[in-house]
Amino acid sequence: MLLRRLTTALMALTGAALTFAVDASAIELSDQCPAGFALEQGVCRLSSRYDVFPSVQAAGLGGTKTALPARRDGFTPQQVDLGRYLFFDPILSPDNALACASCHLPERGFSDGQPRSIGNKGAALNRAAPTLWNVAFLDRLFWDGRARSLEEQMLGPLFADDEMANTEAGLLERINANPEYRRLFSQVYDSADAISLEQLTGALVAFESSLISLNSRYDQYALGYSDALDDTETKGLNVFRSFVARCAECHTPPLFTNREIAVIGAPEPTGVGFDEGAGASYNDSRLRGGFRVPSLRNIALTEPYMHSGRFTSLAEVVSFYNAGRGNAVPDDQRLYLHWHITSPELGDDEELALLAFLDTLTDESFLPALPSALPSGLDPASYRKHVSHHTGVQ
Repeated sequence: MLLRRLTTALMALTGAALTFAVDASAIELSDQCPAGFALEQGVCRLSSRYDVFPSVQAAGLGGTKTALPARRDGFTPQQVDLGRYLFFDPILSPDNALACASCHLPERGFSDGQPRSIGNKGAALNRAAPTLWNVAFLDRLFWDGRARSLEEQMLGPLFADDEMANTEAGLLERINANPEYRRLFSQVYDSADAISLEQLTGALVAFESSLISLNSRYDQYALGYSDALDDTETKGLNVFRSFVARCAECHTPPLFTNREIAVIGAPEPTGVGFDEGAGASYNDSRLRGGFRVPSLRNIALTEPYMHSGRFTSLAEVVSFYNAGRGNAVPDDQRLYLHWHITSPELGDDEELALLAFLDTLTDESFLPALPSALPSGLDPASYRKHVSHHTGVQ
């Protein structure tokens, strides 16, 4: 124990990729698929009762018995497990300060609980960290939808100066210098060659694609168990699906997102300038102020809300929508608001029912286990310290 503490202190001072041989050399990759996946011809395939249903279009928007879109799966159990270790390992940052999990904490719905995320050396980033639940189904990543694959997306945080602040050469040098990672990668990719960036991002994609949340009380209700929701929650579902509130037009079940970009006129925090969002990324004036429609899965766990964390509670979010079309658009901005954004004029009882329904979308039954040790020898729970170190919030 004393040796471990001394070595951890040395790593913090030097940034060296030191290992704890006793812990790391005992790591063996799992040959079992994550929960919810079945092993088929050596790879893990998601098994979901939603697969028996027709397409979303065939069932109608907002219908309960609707199919899932295409997803990323087909990874080996060992790929997924290797990605799990990498996800929690701060060796991916040059000073051992940040892991992927530092901004995507499992205990916070794979977000970080901050209005805007905190990056390298406490840098304030421009937007909140989106949840990673069900990212296997997304074909647009980042709030502005600029990345079209998980591989493309993860290169952003890894190499951005204000996030993990690594370089491709520096990252590969650190990983290849670690004998335990060399051992594990050689098992997964059946190669004695140097670890490549493609292999590293492939393992991370495999793990992130295993983060599935499809077994909430809503799902039990949608799949035939009518007692899964009480009367208030059922009323909230009906409000959600109604042509008055029109929530399901964009937050379409079963993912509770249509995976599109929408301009809704969400306000920025006080003192923060207008964020052009997808308008800048796509160089399209029609998308100015537009952002990817987020999934509402586990939404009760991922406050604050919107791309900038402007709203601290779901009640504030519902009130914003209920206040009517364009109610928060700055006077000096002309936005092409999505046509589904209306003025629903919901009553207090309808707002409360809607909030009750949103709570039924919580499901962490497939939450992955935190590694007890990492191949780098670094502390597997160090990701929890990043936010508290820079905010004082535990």
